[in-house]
Amino acid sequence: MVSKGDYNLRSDGRPGIDGYLGDFQRGPAVFTLYSLGSQPAQSPRVTEYLLDVEDGAGPRQCCRFTDDPEDSPEWSPAWAGDEWNLWIIAQCLTLIAEPDTT
Repeated sequence: MVSKGDYNLRSDGRPGIDGYLGDFQRGPAVFTLYSLGSQPAQSPRVTEYLLDVEDGAGPRQCCRFTDDPEDSPEWSPAWAGDEWNLWIIAQCLTLIAEPDTT
């Protein structure tokens, strides 16, 4: 899967080890989930997540979402309305509950 070395960059340009929670694959696409931390100005604290996708063209943002049940994922235009979206979010929730610590 995806190497955790700091030479791998997230779609936002940060090192791939920052906030790394794990990855999963479907077809040729590898999805990598990162925690961006909590929003200190919001009460209660809300954690934001970044999900990148890599299918051979370099990491690109797939979506951003929070753990606030009132929020909806913000899908990148390429992924908005995709048939995989419910499955993708389910995989993300699994990684949030049990991050890859290896």
